[in-house]
Amino acid sequence: MPRFAANLTMLFNELPFMQRFEAAAKAGFEGVEYLFPYAFDKKELADALRDNGLTQVLHNLPAGNWEGGERGIACHPDRVGEFREGVGMAIDYATALGCPKVNCLLGKLPQGVSVDEANKVVVENLRFAAKELQGAGIRLLIEPVNHFDIPGFFLTRTDQALKLIDEVASPNLLLQYDIYHAQRMEGELGATITKNMARIGHIQLADNPGRGEPGTGEINYPWLFKHIDAAGYTGWIGCEYKPRGATVEGLGWRTALTQ
Repeated sequence: MPRFAANLTMLFNELPFMQRFEAAAKAGFEGVEYLFPYAFDKKELADALRDNGLTQVLHNLPAGNWEGGERGIACHPDRVGEFREGVGMAIDYATALGCPKVNCLLGKLPQGVSVDEANKVVVENLRFAAKELQGAGIRLLIEPVNHFDIPGFFLTRTDQALKLIDEVASPNLLLQYDIYHAQRMEGELGATITKNMARIGHIQLADNPGRGEPGTGEINYPWLFKHIDAAGYTGWIGCEYKPRGATVEGLGWRTALTQ
């Protein structure tokens, strides 16, 4: 059976954030992930993980003004210094939380910046981040995001991400494969996972349409879970979906779809 990690940004969101750790543990999760830890005290987060027997699986690098609509700054030529400061902050938090992987959201293509210029900045930023994180024993990931949910996002497809990984040429950079985003942009989930398993560092899930629980949409999750196992994936699968109701009421899929 796959190892599922609760994404606390989206699951148990009927509760204040710091109460979601206990709720996830009580619901049977052993791992958690969430977008950003930076608004919280490191010790408070570490205590919540320890007290509830949870593993911090993943969080993201700082991604600019999230509330203002930014979705990463790695492709912004005028914010390289801010990006590099964020790498240091991510290392600080990930080390304190025992988090082995961080994801870099590359952001939306800035107005007036060409794709080629943005790509050059991304490659240099990722080389810097991969090297710094490797020195701290932390793996770096990049994630394609569908352009329906986030118009203008710089990285939208698996093949584009793999080309970037080749350009960066660091053994510390891998693909974060989000099943929901991949389904919306390209399909071919099983074949893509099998072909690129050695380059996938983390998997996330949600169904489509609607980004709900597995089993609420068009993706054949019973088949896909078996396929992921057969392909040799042994890491965590982050549950990054929007519960249709109270989170616990919708968790039956973990048993129903993994038999």
